[in-house]
Amino acid sequence: MQRSLSILRLVERSLLVALFLTMVGLYFTNVVVRASGSSLASDLAWIEEAVRLMNVYLVFLAMGLALEYGRHVAVDTWRAGIARKLGLPMGKIIDALGLVFALYLVWLGYKMTGFVFGTGQRSPTLGLPMGWLYVAPTIGFTLLALRYLLSLTGMIDRYSQTEASDA
Repeated sequence: MQRSLSILRLVERSLLVALFLTMVGLYFTNVVVRASGSSLASDLAWIEEAVRLMNVYLVFLAMGLALEYGRHVAVDTWRAGIARKLGLPMGKIIDALGLVFALYLVWLGYKMTGFVFGTGQRSPTLGLPMGWLYVAPTIGFTLLALRYLLSLTGMIDRYSQTEASDA
């Protein structure tokens, strides 16, 4: 299982880096062409839409890694204080609720993706089916649910990573 998780992390990081560098390259090209006053500017109108779509994927695909590395917004002192005072396993409760919520959003994203693909809508400059925009949150929340499940079952310890990185 650890090997599979290592491969997943590598694929996620590689995809995120590739997406980010592609976004930078495309946007840089777009700025240079527009600043030069070239007639190519109108031919490259698709770049802004492509970069926005890639940005959506970048954000959603990074959610699982961000959770695993303790980079989501959290009130750690509150969680630790409640756990200490009440003796509750707050980490496990948070993971269980996070898993349920993420799975609900996966289901919602799946339904929304199917609906939007069914409408036949297309993006203005790229001509892509608009349903591809809704695939990003579906995949992202699936990766997030996986990390919550791994944390809940003790296969990853996302809380100790947060405390270690804060020190």
